[in-house]
Amino acid sequence: MKFRVEREVLADAVTWVARGLPARPPVPVLAGVLIEADRAGTLTLSAFDYEVSAKITVPADVEEGGRSLVMGRLLGEISRSLPAGRPVDVSTEGNKVQVTCGSSRFALLQMPVDDYPTLPASPEASGQIAGDVFTQAVQQVAVAADRGDTLPILTGVRMSIDGDKVTLLATDRYRLAMRELAWSPAASDAAYTALIPAKTLSDTAKALGAQGSIELALGGNAGGDGLIGFEAGQRRATTRLLDGEYPKVTSIFPTSVDTEAVVETGALIEAVKRVALVAERNTPVRLRFTDGQLAIEAGTGDDAQASEAVECTLTGPELEIAFNPHYFLDGLGVLGHPYTRMSFTQPSRPAVVAGQADADGEADASYRYVLMPVRFAS
Repeated sequence: MKFRVEREVLADAVTWVARGLPARPPVPVLAGVLIEADRAGTLTLSAFDYEVSAKITVPADVEEGGRSLVMGRLLGEISRSLPAGRPVDVSTEGNKVQVTCGSSRFALLQMPVDDYPTLPASPEASGQIAGDVFTQAVQQVAVAADRGDTLPILTGVRMSIDGDKVTLLATDRYRLAMRELAWSPAASDAAYTALIPAKTLSDTAKALGAQGSIELALGGNAGGDGLIGFEAGQRRATTRLLDGEYPKVTSIFPTSVDTEAVVETGALIEAVKRVALVAERNTPVRLRFTDGQLAIEAGTGDDAQASEAVECTLTGPELEIAFNPHYFLDGLGVLGHPYTRMSFTQPSRPAVVAGQADADGEADASYRYVLMPVRFAS
């Protein structure tokens, strides 16, 4: 195997495929990146850990075709550190892969290619979705997914498709996020439900979002041994779906609203961040809504205390409620709108957070973040 490729092309390609490689793989070869050079002038890099696969094809000047397997993370670090704007020459010599760029030279030990597993075939493309919209939607929902392992099913994002509508949903039992968005299905009667690992979905959406349009390839339904595939440009990825029945959590959404408050998002985020500095672990921040003002407080008694007030527009009875500040900030940070609308029934019931473009406009109903309140001493 012998080829030449631009340094930026190689670094970008290796970063894409190696981003999800396990730090401690159960089998050593799973820490590798498979390099395949084709005399037709293409270089294909692949990675697979039995759960997630990534593959990319880039142009290269190939003198001798061949295949080689090397440590992925190391190749990534090397390719990113090479002199910018210079071509990289890669060749195999014995049991080593030689990487040369200018006066920089590296020799990487080859891993046994025959022991490397075959990458799964991606399901047939089922439709397209705008990359920037999909990336934002995944980010908005993934913040509510569980980060622990007590209930593995809650570490996923539930994706359901009905015709040209996609609904993403995630919860960790303390908050719930739901985003609805449009896509262009290959079949108008498309129907699909799957549970996708939140971290994998988030990483994939971030990496593919800048590519313009993303093709979704929908495999088996949740509960089965299925896959979902993503493709944008020459980048392809698959992930295995989580197995299980997602809880019916949409009933958490309040059916009525007694009080609504509209606050400038940026001012609210900064105020909560400052006040939360004195909040000990698991200590809530208290929000007191009155006509024209939202007072934010944290700390009581002999503890450190902080308070701040921001302007707000209130509709309905005055209200006092408390939230976990980190969960509250997670939701505010992904709204994507200059104003925040908070809807309440009573202090002991879940609150709904949504964004809106104008202070006196309507809330964007495509994204809702439901937050459970925290009880606090009066």
